[in-house]
Amino acid sequence: MGGVGRPTDDQAIVEILRAVRVGDVVTGTITEVGRPLGAAVRLDGRLGLASAEIGPLDVSWCSRSDEVIQIGRRVTAEVICVDEEQKRISLSLAATENPELWAFLKGLRPGEVLSGEVADVQRFGVFIALDDGPPHPVYPGVGFISIPELSWRRFDDVSEVVEVGQRVTCSVLCFDTTQGEARLSLRALLPRPDAFQQFTDAAHEGQEFCGTVTKLAPFGVFVRVVEGIEGLVPLDELASIPVETPDQVVQVGDCVKVTITRLDRDHRRLLLSRKKADSDPPP
Repeated sequence: MGGVGRPTDDQAIVEILRAVRVGDVVTGTITEVGRPLGAAVRLDGRLGLASAEIGPLDVSWCSRSDEVIQIGRRVTAEVICVDEEQKRISLSLAATENPELWAFLKGLRPGEVLSGEVADVQRFGVFIALDDGPPHPVYPGVGFISIPELSWRRFDDVSEVVEVGQRVTCSVLCFDTTQGEARLSLRALLPRPDAFQQFTDAAHEGQEFCGTVTKLAPFGVFVRVVEGIEGLVPLDELASIPVETPDQVVQVGDCVKVTITRLDRDHRRLLLSRKKADSDPPP
């Protein structure tokens, strides 16, 4: 979407754009309304020589776009992007509509730790009322945790992890400019589960898997039984008849049926047998 009165002197526009900084607050007049509802803006003064626009997601956090964006309306907006290649200035009206909230969110850094209280639980995520920072004009809390960021473990319902009123401490992921939220992670501050330990907790000796051969070695082959977990099939467990080298019976990439013969949790070793799996009668 372009503004009106664009000059042919591209160098003059580039010089104007180089004088603009992200975070500058500018004023202008809406000259065009697009679909979906965004707007072209003719900025005041020399900035009016450059194209400027308010994207549909940067219009407002608490009002309908068609109520805010009208041709001829005067606006005060914050510069959120200066694109010299496209010769365009991108603006946010939501930033000046909620200056205290915008300033708080802009000051957050990825990895920063914030605390608060669970304000609302929805099927798509959890709203957090943060201890620090202003309230949100629309949502129950400025902080938001999406479902995948709640826990490393699998769960069927959000209530298994958090509930309204619960105190939580989270890590900042990013500043969501379209919703005016601090995207947070609860699981980022929790120990990442040990994949091998999880596997051994669920698996047992004698259990069969259809795995993939990942490597051949003089003493046997390595087989991936589930994502991230590999075990060793010793040479003498590869076939019911003696073999001298693994490539006599399998190749990398082959799908093979194997049986767990030993789970060594202390030394994190998984021993498998292809010979036993082949000899076991069907259930």
